[in-house]
Amino acid sequence: MQNMIFIYITCATKEQAEKIAFLMLKSRLVACANIFPVNSLYWWNDKIENDNEFVLILKSLDKNFDQICTKVKQNHSYDVPCIIKIQCEADNMFLNFAKKKLSEK
Repeated sequence: MQNMIFIYITCATKEQAEKIAFLMLKSRLVACANIFPVNSLYWWNDKIENDNEFVLILKSLDKNFDQICTKVKQNHSYDVPCIIKIQCEADNMFLNFAKKKLSEK
């Protein structure tokens, strides 16, 4: 098993999540992206909000995290986008697939 990262991002709309996912894929910063609808409860402006959002999970390598953060912030509608890096281990077969996709130009 080898290390990879998941980048967990919440988005206001499915369209925004898809836009960011396509941007990351075309830039070869991620190998895969998943989008899920969620109900989110969170603090904002001193009150608890209850909204529907979309979670975007990007699968990548640690070396790409800073570039991913920069591009997400440039293309996200939130003042403070949730961008969380999660360290994970990948099966060698999937890791090799990801590395190959991230190195193709």
